[in-house]
Formats: sequence, structure tokens, C-alpha cells
Amino acid sequence: GTKKRAACPGLGLFYTILSAFLFSVASLFLKKIEDVHSVEVSAFRCVFQMAFVLPGLIYYKTGFLGPKGKRIFLFFRGFLGSTAMVLLYYAYQVMPLADATVITFTSPVFTSLLAWIFLKEKYSLWDLLFTLFAITGVILIARPPFLFGSHVTGIEGSYTDHLKGTIAAITSTLSAASTFVILRKVGKSVHYFLSIWYYAVIGLIGCVIALFVLNEWRLPHCGRDRVFLILIGLLGLGGQVFLTKALQIEKAGPVSIMKTMDVVFAFILQVLFLNHLPTWWTVGGALCVVASSSGTAIRKWRHSVKKAKQREI
Repeated sequence: GTKKRAACPGLGLFYTILSAFLFSVASLFLKKIEDVHSVEVSAFRCVFQMAFVLPGLIYYKTGFLGPKGKRIFLFFRGFLGSTAMVLLYYAYQVMPLADATVITFTSPVFTSLLAWIFLKEKYSLWDLLFTLFAITGVILIARPPFLFGSHVTGIEGSYTDHLKGTIAAITSTLSAASTFVILRKVGKSVHYFLSIWYYAVIGLIGCVIALFVLNEWRLPHCGRDRVFLILIGLLGLGGQVFLTKALQIEKAGPVSIMKTMDVVFAFILQVLFLNHLPTWWTVGGALCVVASSSGTAIRKWRHSVKKAKQREI
């Protein structure tokens, strides 16, 4: 059938940049919040997601559980997706904003690796090279003492917190990559709103249980922090909406490449509002990771274009 084109050329890429900016500002507000656990922030984010998705589920009459054969996949999509969110928020709180953002961009590389393992998708030498580039970038950001010495500069707080944040960010990235593989497995048989619904509901239940176990449930004392919590929910939701709209009217390859603006915005906001200059190690790690994720996206894009031409023939 005919493909619907954007009314304005480049509109999808503009939506991607806007999405990256909203996500980055939400991360900045998260850094500004004081004495609020990352799990509680995630719980508020899930509430906003549910409020947005519920009218869509009713309008499209998708139900709340989904097809019987797909429920187990939806459950793991929700569990892994919400776990990725909590761990990422924790990483934002204990390590530099740019460092945590860069590590999340290894997700496309790990998605290719997991898709090769579980979905039997093709994994070439180029994919292996991009994986090694991504791992190199993470090492440059983590800077383990056995490679870089005991005096590590350019981190926030102690190196122990920096290492915990790095591990949380990597685990978040692996969880996010796993959700992408699950969504590929499910395909178009499940409505997008239903996927987000599972993500929000399971995430909220998990966050509430974790908060009571950790005894961390409390409203912020300062009115400013309460405003930040609301803005994080709204900005995160807006970022997801614009990213979805971008993918609806633009090819996935250009969107994935343009999404690297997340890293640029993270560096700018970190310097302007957090007064934290990134080290050359972080810059080098960012270049490795961005090159890796962009290379993966370009290869996938070219492969999809080639397959489309073969179908036409």
C-alpha cells in the first residue's frame, strides 16, 4: 500500500529532537530533586503513564490484559521496562548526567546481540565491532581503578557511588534491550497502548512494594521538589509521545541517529545548570558509544531499505 508521508519534510526528525530535549530536561530535574528515592520518582512516572494510556485503551477497546498467548510476553515487557526505568533514575542521581545518558545509548548494540541469541537474527562482524566500541565507551566512563589508577577525576561523590551508578545504568540498558527484543517477538499483534499499560501497572506495583520494603515512601518536604516530580512525569510522557510520533512518520534509522541528540543535550545541561565539566575520558567514551549506536542504526536502516527494494522487484 501507499506509505503516508509527513506533511512537512523533516517533521519526524524535529519530533525526535524535541523528544530528546524533553527527556534530557526531565533528567536534569531528577538531578535537582533532593531526598526523594529513585523508586518513588519512578512510581510517579508510572501514574502519569497510566493516566495517559487509560483513555486510549477504552477508546480502542483493547481490553486490559491482551491476547492470552501474549500476556506472558507483556508481563516481562512491563517488568523489564519498569526495572530499566528505576535503575536509570538511580544512575542519574548518583553519577554525572552525561555519563549515565551515554551508557544508555549502548542499548541498540545489546539489542542486536540479544536478538541474535533469542530471535536468531543475523549478527555480523560489523555488529561485533560496534559491540566492542560500546564496551570501550562504557570502560572510559566507568574508569575502573585497575586500569586508570586509584585517583579517578571528574566523578560526583565517591568512586563507589560512581561504580554503583555505572552498574545500574548498564543493567538498565540490558533490561531496555530485552524489552525491545520482546516487542519484536510480539510484533503488531498487541496494541502499543496495551504495551505501555503493562509497563505502567507492573512498574507502579513493583515500585510501591519496593518503597514499603525500603521504607522510603515520603512526599518531598519542599514545594519545589513536588513541582519537579510533576514535571518529570509530564516531560517523560511528552518525550515518549513525540518519539512515537516520529517513528510513525519517519524511518527508524534516521530517528535512531537523531536520537543521539540526547547526549548533546545532556552535556549542555550538565555544564549550564549543574556546573560539572565533563572529562576528556567521558567525551571519548561518548564518541565511542555514539559511533557504535549510529553505526548499528545505519546498518539496520540500509538492510531494511534493501529488503524493501527486493520486495518491489
